Amino acid sequence: MTTAAVGAPGSARRYLHSLWLLSARDLKVRYATSALGYLWSVLDPLVMSAIYWFVFTQIFQRTVGYPPYIVFLITALLPWVWFNTSVSDFTKAFRKDARLVRSTAIPRSIWVNRIVLSKGVEFLCSFPVLVLFVVISQFTTEPAQLNWGLLLIPVAIVLQTVLLVGIGLLVAPLCVIWGDLERTTRLILRALFYASPIIYGVEDLPGNLSAVMAFNPLAGIFELYRVGFFPGEWNPWVIGVGAVMSFLFLGAGILVFRRLERPVLKEL
Repeated sequence: MTTAAVGAPGSARRYLHSLWLLSARDLKVRYATSALGYLWSVLDPLVMSAIYWFVFTQIFQRTVGYPPYIVFLITALLPWVWFNTSVSDFTKAFRKDARLVRSTAIPRSIWVNRIVLSKGVEFLCSFPVLVLFVVISQFTTEPAQLNWGLLLIPVAIVLQTVLLVGIGLLVAPLCVIWGDLERTTRLILRALFYASPIIYGVEDLPGNLSAVMAFNPLAGIFELYRVGFFPGEWNPWVIGVGAVMSFLFLGAGILVFRRLERPVLKEL
Protein backbone atom coordinates (compact mmCIF):
# COMPACT_ATOMS: atom_id res chain seq x y z
CA MET A 1 0.00 0.00 0.00
CA THR A 2 1.45 3.37 -1.00
CA THR A 3 1.98 6.34 1.30
CA ALA A 4 -0.48 8.35 -0.77
CA ALA A 5 -3.12 5.69 -0.28
CA VAL A 6 -2.54 5.72 3.47
CA GLY A 7 -2.59 9.49 3.65
CA ALA A 8 -5.70 10.01 1.55
CA PRO A 9 -8.25 9.01 4.24
CA GLY A 10 -6.40 11.17 6.77
CA SER A 11 -6.42 14.13 4.38
CA ALA A 12 -10.14 13.67 3.80
CA ARG A 13 -10.79 13.60 7.55
CA ARG A 14 -8.73 16.76 8.06
CA TYR A 15 -10.57 18.46 5.22
CA LEU A 16 -14.00 17.54 6.62
CA HIS A 17 -12.93 18.56 10.13
CA SER A 18 -11.73 21.95 8.86
CA LEU A 19 -14.88 22.34 6.79
CA TRP A 20 -17.07 21.78 9.83
CA LEU A 21 -15.02 24.14 12.01
CA LEU A 22 -15.22 26.94 9.44
CA SER A 23 -18.94 26.41 8.87
CA ALA A 24 -19.61 26.35 12.62
CA ARG A 25 -17.63 29.57 12.98
CA ASP A 26 -19.76 31.21 10.28
CA LEU A 27 -22.93 30.20 12.10
CA LYS A 28 -21.66 31.41 15.46
CA VAL A 29 -20.58 34.78 14.03
CA ARG A 30 -23.91 35.16 12.24
CA TYR A 31 -25.99 34.59 15.37
CA ALA A 32 -23.68 35.86 18.11
CA THR A 33 -24.64 39.52 17.57
CA SER A 34 -28.28 38.83 16.75
CA ALA A 35 -31.03 39.10 19.34
CA LEU A 36 -33.35 36.89 17.28
CA GLY A 37 -30.65 34.35 16.43
CA TYR A 38 -32.15 31.21 14.86
CA LEU A 39 -35.39 33.02 14.03
CA TRP A 40 -33.64 34.86 11.20
CA SER A 41 -33.42 31.52 9.41
CA VAL A 42 -37.20 31.41 9.17
CA LEU A 43 -38.29 35.05 9.15
CA ASP A 44 -37.07 35.88 5.65
CA PRO A 45 -38.86 33.03 3.81
CA LEU A 46 -41.87 33.38 6.11
CA VAL A 47 -42.31 37.09 5.36
CA MET A 48 -41.76 36.53 1.63
CA SER A 49 -44.32 33.72 1.63
CA ALA A 50 -46.86 35.86 3.46
CA ILE A 51 -46.45 38.70 0.96
CA TYR A 52 -46.81 36.51 -2.12
CA TRP A 53 -49.66 34.53 -0.56
CA PHE A 54 -51.55 37.78 0.08
CA VAL A 55 -50.89 39.17 -3.40
CA PHE A 56 -51.81 36.02 -5.31
CA THR A 57 -54.72 34.78 -3.20
CA GLN A 58 -56.32 37.94 -1.86
CA ILE A 59 -55.66 40.44 -4.66
CA PHE A 60 -55.30 38.42 -7.88
CA GLN A 61 -57.32 35.36 -6.81
CA ARG A 62 -54.57 32.79 -7.39
CA THR A 63 -54.39 31.21 -10.85
CA VAL A 64 -50.96 29.60 -10.46
CA GLY A 65 -49.57 26.79 -8.35
CA TYR A 66 -51.51 24.33 -6.21
CA PRO A 67 -53.56 24.73 -3.03
CA PRO A 68 -52.71 25.29 -0.26
CA TYR A 69 -50.72 28.07 -1.93
CA ILE A 70 -48.78 29.00 1.21
CA VAL A 71 -47.28 25.49 1.31
CA PHE A 72 -46.64 25.65 -2.43
CA LEU A 73 -44.68 28.88 -1.89
CA ILE A 74 -42.69 27.77 1.12
CA THR A 75 -41.53 24.51 -0.47
CA ALA A 76 -39.64 26.58 -3.07
CA LEU A 77 -38.84 29.71 -1.06
CA LEU A 78 -36.88 27.84 1.62
CA PRO A 79 -34.45 26.24 -0.87
CA TRP A 80 -34.36 29.52 -2.82
CA VAL A 81 -33.11 31.36 0.28
CA TRP A 82 -30.37 28.71 0.63
CA PHE A 83 -29.44 29.19 -3.03
CA ASN A 84 -29.64 32.98 -3.02
CA THR A 85 -27.65 33.57 0.18
CA SER A 86 -25.00 31.03 -0.84
CA VAL A 87 -24.41 32.53 -4.28
CA SER A 88 -24.33 36.03 -2.79
CA ASP A 89 -21.62 34.91 -0.34
CA PHE A 90 -19.65 33.15 -3.08
CA THR A 91 -18.90 36.54 -4.63
CA LYS A 92 -16.75 37.48 -1.64
CA ALA A 93 -15.69 34.03 -0.47
CA PHE A 94 -11.96 34.61 -1.06
CA ARG A 95 -11.61 38.34 -0.46
CA LYS A 96 -13.38 38.12 2.90
CA ASP A 97 -10.66 35.82 4.32
CA ALA A 98 -7.85 36.66 1.91
CA ARG A 99 -5.08 36.25 4.50
CA LEU A 100 -6.24 32.78 5.52
CA VAL A 101 -6.76 31.74 1.89
CA ARG A 102 -3.16 32.69 1.09
CA SER A 103 -1.50 31.33 4.20
CA THR A 104 -3.22 27.99 4.89
CA ALA A 105 -2.46 24.70 3.19
CA ILE A 106 -6.12 23.63 3.18
CA PRO A 107 -7.52 23.08 -0.34
CA ARG A 108 -9.03 26.43 -1.39
CA SER A 109 -12.30 24.77 -2.38
CA ILE A 110 -13.10 24.66 1.32
CA TRP A 111 -13.89 28.41 1.24
CA VAL A 112 -16.73 27.61 -1.17
CA ASN A 113 -17.91 24.42 0.50
CA ARG A 114 -18.07 26.03 3.94
CA ILE A 115 -20.65 28.49 2.60
CA VAL A 116 -22.74 25.69 1.10
CA LEU A 117 -22.62 23.78 4.39
CA SER A 118 -23.36 26.69 6.75
CA LYS A 119 -26.22 27.97 4.60
CA GLY A 120 -27.45 24.40 4.22
CA VAL A 121 -27.62 24.03 8.00
CA GLU A 122 -29.70 27.21 8.16
CA PHE A 123 -31.94 25.79 5.45
CA LEU A 124 -32.53 22.60 7.44
CA CYS A 125 -33.24 24.67 10.55
CA SER A 126 -36.00 26.48 8.65
CA PHE A 127 -37.87 23.24 7.84
CA PRO A 128 -40.15 23.49 10.92
CA VAL A 129 -41.89 26.40 9.14
CA LEU A 130 -42.86 24.09 6.29
CA VAL A 131 -43.95 21.33 8.69
CA LEU A 132 -46.10 23.82 10.61
CA PHE A 133 -48.01 24.98 7.53
CA VAL A 134 -48.40 21.44 6.22
CA VAL A 135 -49.96 20.41 9.55
CA ILE A 136 -52.24 23.47 9.55
CA SER A 137 -53.34 22.70 5.99
CA GLN A 138 -54.61 19.28 7.07
CA PHE A 139 -57.41 21.04 8.96
CA THR A 140 -58.51 23.11 5.96
CA THR A 141 -60.62 22.34 2.91
CA GLU A 142 -57.47 22.22 0.74
CA PRO A 143 -54.88 20.09 2.58
CA ALA A 144 -51.44 19.29 1.21
CA GLN A 145 -51.53 15.79 -0.32
CA LEU A 146 -48.73 13.95 1.47
CA ASN A 147 -47.39 11.08 -0.64
CA TRP A 148 -44.33 8.93 -1.49
CA GLY A 149 -42.64 11.99 -3.01
CA LEU A 150 -41.54 13.04 0.47
CA LEU A 151 -38.78 10.45 0.09
CA LEU A 152 -37.33 12.57 -2.72
CA ILE A 153 -36.59 15.58 -0.50
CA PRO A 154 -33.12 14.19 0.42
CA VAL A 155 -32.47 13.76 -3.32
CA ALA A 156 -33.39 17.41 -3.84
CA ILE A 157 -31.00 18.44 -1.06
CA VAL A 158 -28.15 16.43 -2.61
CA LEU A 159 -28.80 17.89 -6.08
CA GLN A 160 -28.96 21.42 -4.71
CA THR A 161 -25.67 20.83 -2.88
CA VAL A 162 -24.07 19.62 -6.11
CA LEU A 163 -25.40 22.65 -8.00
CA LEU A 164 -24.26 25.11 -5.34
CA VAL A 165 -20.75 23.66 -5.12
CA GLY A 166 -20.46 23.86 -8.90
CA ILE A 167 -21.68 27.46 -9.04
CA GLY A 168 -19.47 28.39 -6.08
CA LEU A 169 -16.37 27.00 -7.78
CA LEU A 170 -17.25 29.15 -10.80
CA VAL A 171 -18.33 32.37 -9.12
CA ALA A 172 -15.81 32.66 -6.27
CA PRO A 173 -12.61 32.78 -8.37
CA LEU A 174 -14.18 34.78 -11.20
CA CYS A 175 -15.29 37.50 -8.75
CA VAL A 176 -11.69 37.89 -7.55
CA ILE A 177 -10.41 38.38 -11.09
CA TRP A 178 -13.32 40.53 -12.29
CA GLY A 179 -14.59 42.70 -9.44
CA ASP A 180 -17.66 43.91 -11.37
CA LEU A 181 -18.97 40.36 -11.44
CA GLU A 182 -20.10 40.72 -7.82
CA ARG A 183 -22.70 43.34 -8.73
CA THR A 184 -23.60 41.47 -11.89
CA THR A 185 -24.29 38.34 -9.83
CA ARG A 186 -26.73 40.25 -7.63
CA LEU A 187 -28.64 41.41 -10.72
CA ILE A 188 -28.69 37.88 -12.12
CA LEU A 189 -30.08 36.55 -8.83
CA ARG A 190 -32.91 39.09 -8.90
CA ALA A 191 -33.86 38.02 -12.42
CA LEU A 192 -33.43 34.33 -11.60
CA PHE A 193 -35.98 34.56 -8.79
CA TYR A 194 -38.71 35.33 -11.33
CA ALA A 195 -37.21 33.02 -13.96
CA SER A 196 -37.51 30.06 -11.57
CA PRO A 197 -40.78 28.29 -10.63
CA ILE A 198 -41.11 29.72 -7.13
CA ILE A 199 -44.32 31.76 -7.14
CA TYR A 200 -45.64 29.63 -9.99
CA GLY A 201 -45.21 26.05 -11.18
CA VAL A 202 -43.60 24.73 -14.37
CA GLU A 203 -47.05 23.57 -15.52
CA ASP A 204 -48.31 27.17 -15.33
CA LEU A 205 -46.00 28.25 -18.15
CA PRO A 206 -47.51 28.65 -21.63
CA GLY A 207 -46.49 26.69 -24.71
CA ASN A 208 -42.98 25.31 -24.90
CA LEU A 209 -41.68 27.44 -22.04
CA SER A 210 -42.11 24.52 -19.64
CA ALA A 211 -39.66 22.46 -21.72
CA VAL A 212 -37.20 25.37 -21.80
CA MET A 213 -37.56 25.89 -18.05
CA ALA A 214 -36.12 22.40 -17.53
CA PHE A 215 -32.68 23.82 -18.37
CA ASN A 216 -32.88 25.94 -15.25
CA PRO A 217 -31.65 23.30 -12.75
CA LEU A 218 -33.59 24.98 -9.95
CA ALA A 219 -36.83 24.01 -11.69
CA GLY A 220 -36.20 20.28 -11.31
CA ILE A 221 -34.88 20.71 -7.77
CA PHE A 222 -37.93 22.69 -6.67
CA GLU A 223 -40.22 20.07 -8.19
CA LEU A 224 -38.48 17.40 -6.12
CA TYR A 225 -39.13 19.43 -2.98
CA ARG A 226 -42.77 19.92 -3.93
CA VAL A 227 -43.84 16.55 -5.29
CA GLY A 228 -44.24 15.08 -1.79
CA PHE A 229 -47.03 17.60 -1.14
CA PHE A 230 -48.34 18.15 -4.69
CA PRO A 231 -48.32 14.97 -6.84
CA GLY A 232 -49.05 17.03 -9.95
CA GLU A 233 -45.55 18.49 -9.71
CA TRP A 234 -44.00 15.21 -10.84
CA ASN A 235 -42.36 15.93 -14.21
CA PRO A 236 -39.60 13.43 -15.14
CA TRP A 237 -38.31 15.64 -17.99
CA VAL A 238 -37.83 18.73 -15.83
CA ILE A 239 -36.37 16.75 -12.93
CA GLY A 240 -34.05 14.68 -15.13
CA VAL A 241 -32.69 17.66 -17.06
CA GLY A 242 -32.29 19.58 -13.82
CA ALA A 243 -30.19 16.75 -12.35
CA VAL A 244 -27.98 16.61 -15.44
CA MET A 245 -27.53 20.39 -15.42
CA SER A 246 -26.56 20.33 -11.74
CA PHE A 247 -23.73 17.88 -12.41
CA LEU A 248 -22.68 19.83 -15.52
CA PHE A 249 -22.32 22.93 -13.36
CA LEU A 250 -20.23 20.90 -10.91
CA GLY A 251 -17.95 19.65 -13.70
CA ALA A 252 -17.57 23.14 -15.16
CA GLY A 253 -16.88 24.56 -11.71
CA ILE A 254 -14.12 22.04 -10.99
CA LEU A 255 -12.40 22.75 -14.33
CA VAL A 256 -12.60 26.54 -13.97
CA PHE A 257 -11.48 26.47 -10.34
CA ARG A 258 -8.40 24.40 -11.15
CA ARG A 259 -7.38 26.80 -13.92
CA LEU A 260 -7.98 29.97 -11.93
CA GLU A 261 -6.67 28.94 -8.49
CA ARG A 262 -3.16 30.32 -9.07
CA PRO A 263 -4.31 33.59 -10.70
CA VAL A 264 -6.69 34.08 -7.76
CA LEU A 265 -3.87 33.68 -5.22
CA LYS A 266 -1.83 36.29 -7.12
CA GLU A 267 -4.77 38.73 -7.05
CA LEU A 268 -5.27 38.27 -3.32
